[in-house]
Amino acid sequence: MDKPYLSVIIPAYNEESRIGKTLDAVSGYLKKQDFSSEVIVVSGGSTDRTVEVARSKASEIPDLSVVAQTKQENRGKGEAVKAGMLRASGTIRLFTDADNSTDIAHFDKMRPLFDEGYDVVIGSRHPWDAAGARQAVSQAWYKRLMGQAGNLFIQLVAVWGIWDTQCGFKAFRDEAAQKIFSRQRISGWGFDVEALALARKFGYRIGIIPVYWINDPVSHVRFSTYFHVLWETVMVRLNLLAKRYAL
Repeated sequence: MDKPYLSVIIPAYNEESRIGKTLDAVSGYLKKQDFSSEVIVVSGGSTDRTVEVARSKASEIPDLSVVAQTKQENRGKGEAVKAGMLRASGTIRLFTDADNSTDIAHFDKMRPLFDEGYDVVIGSRHPWDAAGARQAVSQAWYKRLMGQAGNLFIQLVAVWGIWDTQCGFKAFRDEAAQKIFSRQRISGWGFDVEALALARKFGYRIGIIPVYWINDPVSHVRFSTYFHVLWETVMVRLNLLAKRYAL
């Protein structure tokens, strides 16, 4: 098989009720494109029928592969995205959330930036990153408050100048994906911060597109998640200082 232009990686933990619809949306978009593609679903420790539902789509999506990690417990979204990025073979490797909160069609905005020479292109829900970014349904007030305070901390500690590091819609050129994710050490929600910090460390050009983000009230993100991200951000800074990202 020739190398695909785009690899779409979908981390999916206990997503049996949503993964089918998301795969339908992704497949519908990809069938209309003039480039080749592959779809990789990575399920880390799911205890429901996520894997079975995803595999049932194989007849409709020929270039679909489902990775069922055999670990007894879910090690985090970061671990799933890492597995997908390193397994992928596409020239561009995009990860997107299983709830389809950012429609796959946003890749139309990313592609021109890659054509211009950007190595990493991320989606942002914050208008200070990219004009036109917005949310269809706002998050709960405490999530907004924690997100804003947490982002200032993230900028000061690890990734200055990016107001939304956590949007689950990011794409990497193949060489950048290999270099960044082969060195990834954070397996939890803070992996986004780590990936961007490493992109900066290695001198990759980062582009930002605005997204129209639809909040799904059925979310795996809990109040405690914000504190985990902040702690993992500190770990990223310590890892950088200790030069732990060398091969």
